[in-house]
Amino acid sequence: MRRWTILPAALVLAATTALPAAAAGSVQPATRCPIGWDSPAEGRSTAQAPELRGIRSGEHPCFDRLVFEAPGSSPANPVGYHVRYTDALLQDASGHPLPVRGGAVLEVIVDSPAYDRQTMAPTIPARSGQPLPGVDVTGYRTFRDTVFGASFEGRTQIGLGLRARLPYRILQLDDRLVIDVAHTANGTERE
Repeated sequence: MRRWTILPAALVLAATTALPAAAAGSVQPATRCPIGWDSPAEGRSTAQAPELRGIRSGEHPCFDRLVFEAPGSSPANPVGYHVRYTDALLQDASGHPLPVRGGAVLEVIVDSPAYDRQTMAPTIPARSGQPLPGVDVTGYRTFRDTVFGASFEGRTQIGLGLRARLPYRILQLDDRLVIDVAHTANGTERE
């Protein structure tokens, strides 16, 4: 008789512990991302921006981010920039093609040098045609590659390799210029 009372209790216990595991593996609804960015070729020029002191990247739920650290810049004293999609990254000044991995290439030119204007010493130890030092985009949803183009006559050129041509936006914050590239074109986490 005991055997029959233990068996139903074991079945109930097994069923209740399996439910959370099944729910955890279930498909969740797509996350809405308030993108609405257009991605036109954008530009803004400034007379003389501060030197770049670093470039870093980050992942967010709806976009990948590239940050140019320019101490002293702000929305009132912005860093100039020119951003556009291109079929090939051509090195500033020389015109040599630089390979950038990904399905699309976003050319970013920041009107700040990657060197000290007084000493000409590099502020970012980057080499033309090479990945940005210290910027690892492995595993990012959108970013595939970052390539240093050049820092020439007060401007710094970067090639940003992306999964595809996706919407982007540019933000000027205190001490930094930010480029966000959406994970999807339609504003949902899953496409």
